[in-house]
Amino acid sequence: MRAPVRDARSRAAGELNMTPMIDVVFLLIIFFLVSSHLARRESRLALDLPTAATGQADDDPSPRLTINVAADGALSLGAEAIDPTQLTERLRAQSEAEGDALRVRLRSDRAAPYSAVEPALAACAEAGVEDIALAVYGKEARR
Repeated sequence: MRAPVRDARSRAAGELNMTPMIDVVFLLIIFFLVSSHLARRESRLALDLPTAATGQADDDPSPRLTINVAADGALSLGAEAIDPTQLTERLRAQSEAEGDALRVRLRSDRAAPYSAVEPALAACAEAGVEDIALAVYGKEARR
């Protein structure tokens, strides 16, 4: 007895082409790798944060815009260096783009003088930002 012969058309109708799905999976993997790298990059700026004796952790999971103040007084918005004169306008634009009240995290090096931190706080006040969190180390984290 002879086995039935199948041609290429009948075989292809029963199989799924996995190539497009594999392409989509690889694109998703690349997207998540790049986005996680950018999110970590802004918090990797080498700042020696001050230690807090009191305070509480921010348990709100909603995102915050990060302003960094280096020991030499240089400001950066996220990972991008910014001039203090431009900070107010950038904060206003970000606030208008989000529509909600803007939440800001201020990371300042412990060696930065207050005169370097004050322009960032003033820019937040001028832009109408009311929710500002100061990033510090807890007593336990510094040991």
